[in-house]
Amino acid sequence: MSQKNFRRQRRHEADGFTCIHCKLHVPGQAWGTKHRNHCPVCLYSRHVDERPGDRASPCRSPMEPIAIEAKPDGEWAIVHRCTGCGEIKVNRIAGDDSERALLSLALRPISRPAFPLDDAR
Repeated sequence: MSQKNFRRQRRHEADGFTCIHCKLHVPGQAWGTKHRNHCPVCLYSRHVDERPGDRASPCRSPMEPIAIEAKPDGEWAIVHRCTGCGEIKVNRIAGDDSERALLSLALRPISRPAFPLDDAR
């Protein structure tokens, strides 16, 4: 199927999708977001956009959640890295995202520091 045909058959936002990582059926609508773009359980996404909503990326690879960004207004966002091309994107969290998954992602730097802590003086 060509990219042009794929865009013509774009799913409706309310239809939902199947998670590329954990295979959960994800509803298209959630409290706190107008455009669902990641799984609320594992937080993975799919690289489909060049710009938000355009569905123009030919990559289509999984987008792995790698970090949490805390914005100045206190809102959290998920930082994703494409497993295919390495592109980094930031997506707002949704109201039904797993708090455990979000906290696990936010605490990752503390649980796996980038430098040894055993010689702290």
